[in-house]
Amino acid sequence: MALVDRVTLFYSPQSRATGTRILFDELGADYDLHVLNMKAGEQRQPAYLAINPLGKVPAIRHRDAIVTEQVAIAIYVADLFPEAGLTPAIDDPIRGPYLRFLAYYGASFEPALIDRFRKLEPAPQSQSPYGDYDAMLGVLEAQLTKGPYLFGERLTAADIFWGTALAWTTGFGLVPLKPAFKAFIDRITSRPHYQRVMAEEAELAAEHAKAAAKA
Repeated sequence: MALVDRVTLFYSPQSRATGTRILFDELGADYDLHVLNMKAGEQRQPAYLAINPLGKVPAIRHRDAIVTEQVAIAIYVADLFPEAGLTPAIDDPIRGPYLRFLAYYGASFEPALIDRFRKLEPAPQSQSPYGDYDAMLGVLEAQLTKGPYLFGERLTAADIFWGTALAWTTGFGLVPLKPAFKAFIDRITSRPHYQRVMAEEAELAAEHAKAAAKA
């Protein structure tokens, strides 16, 4: 891509931006990494609040556009680099299911996870965005049981996105490590881009902790 088309990723280690960074690397994207030390509260400073008023990462800037929200970013960047082969084209039969399972993360998985983490009773099914927790996980488990990836043999950006999310949530015990989840996580976390980013993250997170402690 030409220099004018470079994407800036606003990122902090060991955050929701981790999966986005791994996806960028899987796509072979030419991008600039803007690192925020969230332990020092840099995400709450005016400079970053001008990018995302909610003070969350990830966010990206491409040309004059600012894109926030993990799912929107995943769709945007995967479509931006179609040569990587991780995004189904508009007329591809799996385009709809691909978008479904990306949206499912933000619309159903995260709300259910937060309720479970906070030990909150879910809203009545007629009002809940995810129905109930077990049913929500069951949909994902059933899809992954078909394996090896969400859509059979074909790896997509949705797999990178979900693999990172499940590795994180099962690691903290927020999601049970069911056999279909473990097999899927193992496939994604064994990929070189995942391992490289995670190794760099560990070092960066340690540096941020030291810097915050000195502040």
